[in-house]
Amino acid sequence: MRYEGLNFDTAEVNKDFRIKVSGTRNGKKYNTLVGVSGLVNIVGVELANKIIAKAIYTLDDKSERKLRTGLKVTFYVK
Repeated sequence: MRYEGLNFDTAEVNKDFRIKVSGTRNGKKYNTLVGVSGLVNIVGVELANKIIAKAIYTLDDKSERKLRTGLKVTFYVK
C-alpha cells in the first residue's frame, strides 16, 4: 500500500525492519509489533517519515526513538 506523502516503500521497510511501538498515547496502551501501516496509523505520515529515515541511516542493529507523545518506537534490523 502506498501512503500519500510517505517517502519510503512500505514493502522495503517491512522487509528490512521489525517495528515495535510501546507506551501510552491518548489513554491507549501500546506494546506490539507493527508494520509501516500500523506506524502511520498511530503517529501519522510526517512523523513516520522522520522516524523511518533516522532508522535507515543508523548503522546499529536497533534504533529507538522516544516521542513527546509518550510512545517509544523501536526499529530492529532483520
